[in-house]
Amino acid sequence: MTLKMFNALSSEIALGSLLECCHSRVWAERLLAHRPFKSLQELNTLASQVWFSVQEPDWLEAFSAHPRIGDVAVLREKFSVTASLEQGQIEEASDAILFQLADLNQAYLDKFGFIFIVFATGKSAATMLALLQERLPNSRSLELENNTLEQDKITTLRISRLFPEEENIG
Repeated sequence: MTLKMFNALSSEIALGSLLECCHSRVWAERLLAHRPFKSLQELNTLASQVWFSVQEPDWLEAFSAHPRIGDVAVLREKFSVTASLEQGQIEEASDAILFQLADLNQAYLDKFGFIFIVFATGKSAATMLALLQERLPNSRSLELENNTLEQDKITTLRISRLFPEEENIG
């Protein structure tokens, strides 16, 4: 889809497309109010500005739409073969790492009341585990901030994927 096509969509369909990028209704409605978008860069800039202007319930709504990482079978499938773009290697996640990820994701949810969000693209299971271990001792307010920052990165990527024909330049 192009931005021109997106700008011509009905509000309902355009809203649905934005909710696929970040599942916060308030965020999507506020962003949609800025249509028409002139460039992908403008859209991503506005998406971030709107994201950081919404409130905690809106962030939590977006977080809740992510799949909860706690099922070892799902983790095994996700990390069975992870290509490291930087080193060009293939890494297999051990069961021990997968069980730790599942356990610590549950501990994170229990402690903070929302799931662990991280921009996972290109990250191995071991890297995800290290990030989770690093963030678990944090306060709830710091983790809410960390999750919002990570969600913003995820949303930017998803918006770029929604408009593969557009270039992210002004």
